[in-house]
Amino acid sequence: MRFTCSSFLKLSLVFLSATLLSACGFHLRGDYDVPDELSKLSITSYDQYSNFTRIVTRQLRMNEIEIVQPADDVPNIHLISEGTGERTLSLYQTTRAAEIELTFVASYRVTIPELGTKTFSTSVTRSYLDNPLTALAKSVERDMIEGEMRKLAATQIVRQMGRLKASIQAGTMDEISEAEEPAKVPATNESYLIDTIETHQEPSAQTTAE
Repeated sequence: MRFTCSSFLKLSLVFLSATLLSACGFHLRGDYDVPDELSKLSITSYDQYSNFTRIVTRQLRMNEIEIVQPADDVPNIHLISEGTGERTLSLYQTTRAAEIELTFVASYRVTIPELGTKTFSTSVTRSYLDNPLTALAKSVERDMIEGEMRKLAATQIVRQMGRLKASIQAGTMDEISEAEEPAKVPATNESYLIDTIETHQEPSAQTTAE
C-alpha cells in the first residue's frame, strides 16, 4: 500500500508541475515563428548519420516542420560542417590549462526555391575549469557540454529560419533586412553564448569526433 501511495503522489506531482508550466506559457517543445513557406522542407548533410544531423532533424520536427525528400520545389537545409575548438583562458602554476573555452561551430545553407540561398554559421561558446585531479569526471563533463552545445546550435538554426520571414516577404534572398539580421542570442543557461552570422564563402565540410 505504501508503494501505491508513493507512486500516486509522484504521478500527481508530475501532473501538477506540467499544469503549472503550461499555465505560465512554458512549452516543453520548441516554439518559433517559422514561416509557412518553411513548414515542409528537406535536410541534407555532410554526414546524414552524424549525431548533429539527428539533433537538427529532431529539433525541426519538434517545431512541427515536416521533413520530406529533397526536390527542386522544396526548401532545403544543408548542414555543411560542424566542429569543436578550444583555447586556454588561464593556467595553473604547473602551466597546465586551468580554464578552457570550448566553441562549437556549425555552418549550414538554407535554399528556398525561386528565392535563392543564404549560408549561415552558428557558434556556441562555453568555458569550464579543468581539474587534473578529476580527469575522468572532467572528461564526462566535457562530453555533456559538447552535447548541450549541439542542442543549442540546432535550436538556433530553427530560430534563424524564423528570421527569414523578411526575405520571403521581399521575394529575394539576396539582401538582408534589419529585422532579419542574425544576432547574439542569450541561451537558457547563461554559461553559453550563442552567435549566428551570415557568411558569403562556404566553408569546407569537416567535423570532429563525437
